[in-house]
Amino acid sequence: MVVTERLTVRTYGNNHVVDLTEQVAEAVTRSGLKAGIVTVFVPGSTAGLTTMEFESGAVEDLQHWLEEAIPASREYRHNLRWGDQNGHSHLRASLIGPSLTIPFQDHRLLLGTWQQIVLIDFDIRPRRREIIIQMIGE
Repeated sequence: MVVTERLTVRTYGNNHVVDLTEQVAEAVTRSGLKAGIVTVFVPGSTAGLTTMEFESGAVEDLQHWLEEAIPASREYRHNLRWGDQNGHSHLRASLIGPSLTIPFQDHRLLLGTWQQIVLIDFDIRPRRREIIIQMIGE
């Protein structure tokens, strides 16, 4: 059986990290599926999904690393073509990726103790992000 839900999240942009773990876990519970996999997907090209320990130090470390690896201040051809100044946002999203797949069993996500599901919005402005949660299982 396949069950699909949608979730809307408001973000601030500029590497804003949002913990989605509870919402995804609740979707798995609502699905009525006992075991399977859940895929979490963010449509768009300036946001990404990953797992991490969602605590302020780790979040800041990730945000700083992203700025060092793909600085917003650099000149990007995307910016020259479109004038929207978010070329770095597209590269960061490409690096992190738009989806995750997590197994679940007994209606519970099989995440590690300190592992949370997070959305990172790389764009340069606040956004309203749609998250698609699709569960496949029995």
